[in-house]
Amino acid sequence: MAISTPRPEIQNRTPETTETPEAFEDGIARRLLDSSAQLSYDPLTEVDWETPLDEGFHGASPEWSTLYGTAYWNELTDAQRKALTRQEAASVASTGIWFEMILQQMVLRDIYAKDPTDDTFQWALTEIADECRHSIMFARGAKKLRAPAYRPHRAAVELGRVFKTVAFGEAAYAAILVAEEVLDVMQRDWMRDDRVVPFVRTINNIHVVEESRHMKFARDETRKRLARAGRVRRQIHSLLIAVASYVIVTSMVNRKVYANAGLDEERALREAKANEHHKSMMRSSCSGLMEFLTSVGLLTKPALYFYKRANLI
Repeated sequence: MAISTPRPEIQNRTPETTETPEAFEDGIARRLLDSSAQLSYDPLTEVDWETPLDEGFHGASPEWSTLYGTAYWNELTDAQRKALTRQEAASVASTGIWFEMILQQMVLRDIYAKDPTDDTFQWALTEIADECRHSIMFARGAKKLRAPAYRPHRAAVELGRVFKTVAFGEAAYAAILVAEEVLDVMQRDWMRDDRVVPFVRTINNIHVVEESRHMKFARDETRKRLARAGRVRRQIHSLLIAVASYVIVTSMVNRKVYANAGLDEERALREAKANEHHKSMMRSSCSGLMEFLTSVGLLTKPALYFYKRANLI
C-alpha cells in the first residue's frame, strides 16, 4: 500500500556538523549529495494514487485560499470551499511544473561543459532529477484533483522563455530560490493539515523535504556569484529577479479555478484581488526570504516595487 501520510522522520531533520561555517560552505555540494542518497522519495510508490479522490477534504489549507476571509468565502458552502481549494492546489502545482521546467534548463546551461567529476556538477544533475520526479508528481496530483491543465497566461509563458535564456549566475539561482521559498511556506502548512486530502499532504511533504536541499544550494550559489558581481550587474540582476518573481507568484492561481469550482469568476476575481488576508499571508511567509535578499544586496528600490506588487513585502 502506498504511503498517504507524511513520514515523521522526514520532518525537522538537519545535518549535524562540528566544522567551521567556511568548511561547511566549501563542502555543501557533497553534503547535499549525501543527504539525497539518505533521504529521497519515489512519488510513484510513496503517494497513494489508487484510492479515489475523497471530496470531503480540501486540496490546500483553506486559510491559503485566495478567497478566504472575503464576503464571497462566507457565502460559500463547505463543499464549494473544498472544491475551490482543490482547484487552487492544482493550479499551484501546474505553475510549479512550468517553473521547474525553466529551472532545469537554467541549471543545465550553468553546468554545461564543466567538470563532471566535481561534486557541484553531480549535485546539479541530482537536483534536475528531483525536479523531473516532482513535475510528474504534480501532474498526477492535479489530475487526481480533477483539474484541467492550468497554464500561465501567454505573456508569462513568453517572459519565462526569455528569462530562462538570458538569466545566469545569481539571477538564475536567486529566482529559483524565490519560487521555491514561496511554495515551501505554503506546503509546510498544507502537509500538516488534517483537512487536506491525504495524497496531497504526501506530495507536499516529499516536495518540502527534497526542495530544502535545492534552496540551500540556491542560497549558496547566489552568495558565491554575487561575490564576483559589480554594482551595475547587481542592480540589473536584482530587478530581473524581482520581475521574474512577480510573474511567477501572480501566475500561481489561474483565474479559471473559480469557474471550475462552480463560482462566479468575475466576482471571485474582484474579491481575490482585494483580499487583505491573502496578501498578509504572502507577506508574512516571505519575511525570511526578504531578509536573505537584503543581506546579499538584491533588495534594491526598483526591485522593491515588484515585490510589493506581488504582495511579498
